[in-house]
Amino acid sequence: MTASARVKNALRISLAVSVLSLIVKMGAFVITDSTTAMSDAAESVVHVLAVAFVLYGYHLSLKPADDTHLYGHERVEFLSVGVEGVVIILAGISILFLAIQNLITGFELQNLSTGIYLVGFAAVVNLILGLYVQKVGREENSMIAISNGKHILTDVWTSGGVIVTLLLINITGWVYLDTIVSISIAVYISYEGFKLIRYSVDGIMDARNPEVHNALETVLENELPATATGWHHLRHRTSGYTTWVELHVTFKKDISLKKAHDDATVLERKLIDALKSDAIVTIHLEPEAPHDELHEILKDANKNQRFDDFV
Repeated sequence: MTASARVKNALRISLAVSVLSLIVKMGAFVITDSTTAMSDAAESVVHVLAVAFVLYGYHLSLKPADDTHLYGHERVEFLSVGVEGVVIILAGISILFLAIQNLITGFELQNLSTGIYLVGFAAVVNLILGLYVQKVGREENSMIAISNGKHILTDVWTSGGVIVTLLLINITGWVYLDTIVSISIAVYISYEGFKLIRYSVDGIMDARNPEVHNALETVLENELPATATGWHHLRHRTSGYTTWVELHVTFKKDISLKKAHDDATVLERKLIDALKSDAIVTIHLEPEAPHDELHEILKDANKNQRFDDFV
């Protein structure tokens, strides 16, 4: 099975199991009337919507480049992850609102033992699912799958908090613990949502990936061709499975263009092999000197200077 097929299969399983988990948790809320149980169910509603969007986003990211999208569609990954983060935060706000409302108006809990069993069943199922989806994501280097796995495991910790809360309420009879834990859950899942949004924004803004940067620099510092004298202007960004790399490499003055191009091609392959993702490397070949003077002539080339004046 290909990497894309494994990830897509994992996301489909995630969606199906999430629907089952939602049904179970809604049942727990209905029979207990617990705000904490409701917060767990609300988080699952959010998860079902989020994973549906993520699955669509992943399907779109696999489309090849076309006349409109010359770099492909992989950057939609950042939008998918960002939307999932926003939806998680909205769930946290909803839980917080309902918890405070119940605190003001008052509430009564019932059938706690049955609710505990239902939430516990959903938690075990989600634990297995979350570990599976994260494993596939790490093995296939898919942030979409990794973030979805994290969201599922967040749901597990939420369910764990619900179980402990219902047990304590069943033992002590102190129903206001339900409100306290609901608020804590709301804050926790909102923080998890914020982290996903931060990843999304970093990706959209082409933030430097330190692991990728170190891998590229290691090759450039230790495996530069003998005909090359240096490198500069290294830039890179990663979208989905592809990392785009650009840099300038200076070559000795007496080297032919064909030799420089051949050596640059070998260097490109070494840079590709150094990365975990697929990579497209573009190297700008330059003569050894005078480098600064050569670039000075282009200083105003992309501004308001007339072309004839530039020439």
